[in-house]
Amino acid sequence: MALYLKRAGHRVTIFERFEEPKPVGSGLILQPTGLTVLADLGLFDDIMALGSRIDRLHGADASTGRTVLDVRYDARRGNRFGLAVHRAALFRLLFHATQREAIPIETGVEIEALEAGERATLILGNGRRAGPFDLVVDASGSRSRLRQSVANAGGLRPLTYGAFWASLDWRSKGFDEHALLQRYDKASVMIGVLPIGRPEPDAEMMAAFFWSLKPADADAVRGLGIDAWKERVVRLWPQAEAFTSQIGSFDQLSLARYGHHTMKFPVGRRLAVIGDAAHSTSPQLGQGANMALLDAAALSCALARTDSVETALDAYAKARRWHVRVFQALSLAFTPFYQSDSVVLPFIRDRLVATIARIPPAPRFLASMVAGTVIDPFRRAGLAEAQWPSERRWEA
Repeated sequence: MALYLKRAGHRVTIFERFEEPKPVGSGLILQPTGLTVLADLGLFDDIMALGSRIDRLHGADASTGRTVLDVRYDARRGNRFGLAVHRAALFRLLFHATQREAIPIETGVEIEALEAGERATLILGNGRRAGPFDLVVDASGSRSRLRQSVANAGGLRPLTYGAFWASLDWRSKGFDEHALLQRYDKASVMIGVLPIGRPEPDAEMMAAFFWSLKPADADAVRGLGIDAWKERVVRLWPQAEAFTSQIGSFDQLSLARYGHHTMKFPVGRRLAVIGDAAHSTSPQLGQGANMALLDAAALSCALARTDSVETALDAYAKARRWHVRVFQALSLAFTPFYQSDSVVLPFIRDRLVATIARIPPAPRFLASMVAGTVIDPFRRAGLAEAQWPSERRWEA
């Protein structure tokens, strides 16, 4: 967002909670939507050099080996694919770009509130006031405080399931370096392996490894010991030993917690809310970072095409409304089939849904859902189709 604003001629300051800017998290898939935004920023080739191309998502029942999920990007025309990256790679790419643009960053800042009138003033944790500003962009994540200044902002609803995850060295034997692979035990256990490329040039290739569980059960799992947990993982997916063998203690695993929240109107007086602060959900469809990138592009285009901040905020909210609502609804609907205590839903998933998914036009719909293009977000956001990376570059 800062890059877009600075390049449009605005004066920009970033306020950062950490004492030193740094990435948090393991891996993610940049979908064609997110890659389009990075291409618009001139960063497509740089991120391609670090990530791992993903052509399909495949999931199987751990006990029978039956295919439960098989989504291929090439079910849609256009040679689309995803790009799995380490969060550190995406962070460094954007961080270094802001440094090249000489965008100031104030670190170690906790923002408590927003006072908005003709202009906006931020109230910081130490009592200091920052501003005034013509516009504040809240990108502070799912536990945002600033969004509470917007009427009917709502609250985050914690989801029952989260995950243990770790970034590990990539092991190719038995795994496809161009696929997200998953194994399921009903809907209560989901194990995943995602090749995520390199966190920085010349580093070794890495993988994101995850195991779904209820955060409420995490202490009980830890209490049984790391060996008991690893034995259970390998029993369900023997090839996963290539990754569990790299884990010596629970200190190597981070516990992710998820919540669902969608702001009806992600704008307030002199305030735009983007990313997880505006809409957060389960990572089941892998849209979080991509939705945030689309928000930034849409807000940038709205500011460029209108003559006032108020008009731009209204245009931004309208541009993102249906794309956000559709994918939030899809994520909420699909998540219980893969992460829940239900016995019925995984039975339907394994027998009915898996069969229907192979019958046209279902493969194309699933490809569009994963790619983030069930509803075209680009024209509404102001990015023309011509700004997609060329097919030659997609095939590279």
